[in-house]
Amino acid sequence: MEFIETVRAAVEAVTSPISNFIWTYILFYLLFGAGLIFTVATRFMQFRMLGHMVRITFDSRSSDQGVSSFQALATSLAARVGTGNLAGVALALWVGGPGAVFWMWMTALVGLATTFIECTLGQVYKIHYADGVYRGGPAYYIERALGQRWMSIIFAVFLIIAYGFAFSGAQANTIAKGMEGAFAIPTWATGLALVVMAGVVVYGGLRSIAKTAEKIVPVMAIGYFLVAVYILIANYDQVPGMFWLIIQSAFGFGPAVGGAVGYTIKIAMENGIKRGLFSNEAGMGSTPNAAATAEVNHPAAQGLVQSFGVIVDTLIICSCTAVVILLSGVYDQMLTTQTDASMQGIQLTQDAMSDHLGSFGSGFIAIAILFFAYTSILANFAYTEINVEYLAGKHHKKAITILRPLILAMVMIGSMATLSFIWDFADLAMGLMATTNLVAILLLLPIALRVLKDYERQRAEGIEEPVFHRAVLKNPDQVEPGIWD
Repeated sequence: MEFIETVRAAVEAVTSPISNFIWTYILFYLLFGAGLIFTVATRFMQFRMLGHMVRITFDSRSSDQGVSSFQALATSLAARVGTGNLAGVALALWVGGPGAVFWMWMTALVGLATTFIECTLGQVYKIHYADGVYRGGPAYYIERALGQRWMSIIFAVFLIIAYGFAFSGAQANTIAKGMEGAFAIPTWATGLALVVMAGVVVYGGLRSIAKTAEKIVPVMAIGYFLVAVYILIANYDQVPGMFWLIIQSAFGFGPAVGGAVGYTIKIAMENGIKRGLFSNEAGMGSTPNAAATAEVNHPAAQGLVQSFGVIVDTLIICSCTAVVILLSGVYDQMLTTQTDASMQGIQLTQDAMSDHLGSFGSGFIAIAILFFAYTSILANFAYTEINVEYLAGKHHKKAITILRPLILAMVMIGSMATLSFIWDFADLAMGLMATTNLVAILLLLPIALRVLKDYERQRAEGIEEPVFHRAVLKNPDQVEPGIWD
């Protein structure tokens, strides 16, 4: 145990400064700046096409051959809706104060445009596999459209580290802590159960993951939303004050909390944007991997469907967690007592829910995070598998055979690891991924805009379901033959 702690401390000493530099001096500006550029370039598509976005999401048809549009959305939501929505929001509130919630919302609003761009590109440059399921994502569009294979390899490696190991460990860690706090179940026992539950699905392949996500994700999201709405109604008299506190704190006003950190604009923005990105994953380059698997008639259609996922994840689910915490007596206690370790992560969310709902609250959060994070582990594996296959080429079957037990081992390790170590490692991997992908999609923006223009032109001509042809592109030969013919 002492050896493991020494290794952990050494790794953290290296990763933490690098992660802080990337987030503070690079990604903090790149993420928000790119989102603003995409918003203006698409003529504020997230607002003017919102109604159409919602309609086509719920009109998504099933696919007998591969993965349907809705299944692809469910897979991406499975990855998005997890620890970032419960533990991540709590951590953002702890370090950055209520103002972090405001910057989470801002990240989501510009993130709608970012998600549209990257997921549309993922669809355009997808390829077809023998199992009948498409593969695609940043690794594919970076190589095919930019011609920079070295850059696509770097991205794929970052994603494998982030989703295959760091994020899977973070999700398992949050489940284990939640079950331990609510039901006194040892973390090792939870880890073992997760390995079995995840193993049954991941050995079934991408289609099995998509079908599982399609069944679980809508139920868990609606259930959590209804509980939060009940709490909001029960505390309606405190709601105006809560919103005012969020706005006030976002711009540097309010009492100090979280030790010596206090409420500053910089801290609120950094934590809100960081946790917002971890939650909705806009610009990170993960969601296009799921988007590319969908069987659709036009790339822009799936881009719009995936954009709706940002609304569900951050503007709805993350806001639910913020409401639960900020309207609770637990948050008031945190303000007055400067509580430290026991108020971090999932424990803060559990304590807040218990304050509203009694003993039912802690158990409800434990069950919610079990389903939220379990489906995230499945989606994490799907993303990892796609990128391992990309790197392995014709040897992808052997690579996946090796990958599966390694991922499951990380789930077990993550269940018993230290929270701060897992989150710090996840932050670093996420930052490296997002930086690589954002640079790529900024360079490929003209292609995505050309695809959007073609989609809107067809709709303006009265075509209900636009159909894409690769001849629309300036370089149609970059697209896999047979995909958009």
